[in-house]
Amino acid sequence: MILSPVEDRGPRGGILSLHGGGMIMGGRRDHVSHLLPHVIEGTAVVVSVEYRLAPDHPDPAPVEDCYAGLVWMAKNADEVGIDPERLLIAGVSGGGGLAAGTALLARDRAFPQLSHQVLICPMLDDRFETHSSRMVDREGVWDRYSNLYAWTSVLGERRGGPEVSRYAAPARAEDLSRLPRTYIDTGSAEGFRDEILIYAGRLSEAGVGVDFHMWGGGFHGFDMSVDDAAVSRASNATREEFIRRALDR
Repeated sequence: MILSPVEDRGPRGGILSLHGGGMIMGGRRDHVSHLLPHVIEGTAVVVSVEYRLAPDHPDPAPVEDCYAGLVWMAKNADEVGIDPERLLIAGVSGGGGLAAGTALLARDRAFPQLSHQVLICPMLDDRFETHSSRMVDREGVWDRYSNLYAWTSVLGERRGGPEVSRYAAPARAEDLSRLPRTYIDTGSAEGFRDEILIYAGRLSEAGVGVDFHMWGGGFHGFDMSVDDAAVSRASNATREEFIRRALDR
């Protein structure tokens, strides 16, 4: 799905959007609303990927589909009105993990060159080693049982073992250098909190520019499901401003 500004003012930034849903549910029309202001303002074209879902299509199908979408966007940049020097990737939850994995693929395959990645409460680690991965138990939007089901659907018997690719679970990547400038956020009361905090720190240590935000009291996806709360308004405004700066570079 391609969302383009009404007026043609020449090439603008391109955003590849990857929907959430733990890599087991959802579709290309989900989670694009937070990117619409940039389309309306005429500063971005958004391409939303309908990637295949587990368990019918386990790893590596989801991340390879997302990478194929990124390659298509880069190779067809002129046709869809995108400046190939301003390619962003953005994902929510499971889509955030796929965005991080796709950025690693783009780096390792040397195409295309991403300028920024926007990782919104991303799903990064299948190992359940952190405190936060075990603290949300049978409550909230996405508890540890939902997370266990999703990761097992994606990875099968490999989940938690040594044979999991860094593209499927980006927290496993040993080298995080040469990745694009990163926006990454989390709520303080969600199961992905610790893995996101660790990933943000490791990106920074690897020399990547990082804008990291932890929102006090936020649960998984709080700023999209309760968008009128004060903390949600602050989160959404902060993310929108980061994307505006990325598109204006």
